[in-house]
Amino acid sequence: MIRFFDILLSSLGLIILSPLLLITYVTIRLESKGPGFYRQERVGLHGKPFYIYKFRSMRMGSDRRGLITVGGHDPRVTRCGYILRKLKIDELPQLFNVLKGDMSIVGPRPEVSKYTRLYSPEQARVLEVRPGITDWASIKYVDESELLAKSSDPEKTYIEKVMPDKIRYNMKWINHQCLSEYFHIILATFTHIAR
Repeated sequence: MIRFFDILLSSLGLIILSPLLLITYVTIRLESKGPGFYRQERVGLHGKPFYIYKFRSMRMGSDRRGLITVGGHDPRVTRCGYILRKLKIDELPQLFNVLKGDMSIVGPRPEVSKYTRLYSPEQARVLEVRPGITDWASIKYVDESELLAKSSDPEKTYIEKVMPDKIRYNMKWINHQCLSEYFHIILATFTHIAR
């Protein structure tokens, strides 16, 4: 039943948001060199790799200088990209990932393999469910980059503190996958962004 609502909501979302998607794409292309979309390999259901889609919010080649975005004004992030990230608009192309079946609307955010290789057997349970656009960890860590900016070693902080805590929040969904929780998380996400 969740897959049915994933298809329904992602299809409606793409139709309703199509003007915003088009305006965003054109704005990105006008502001900086490079494509409007960005794709990156992530680890999905059962450890299977897939490409996640986003609107490009960073300058070309920025991901070669580190996978973690630090602070609200990371110099790699474009002016347009800062707004896209703040409002989570950069994540909207993932509705295509949902339609394809790589992702769900609700589920643990998919990680790059560099970090999934560090999972303990218990943490690896997050790979037993379809990754998602949002979940309790996404809501809790909506300002993750600002949090990491306060650390003297952002990557170490991410690996040792943020990632394990996010996985603990992921488990709330993994252990209680039902439609009521699905819609509760979606509503909580919209409420948090609106604030």
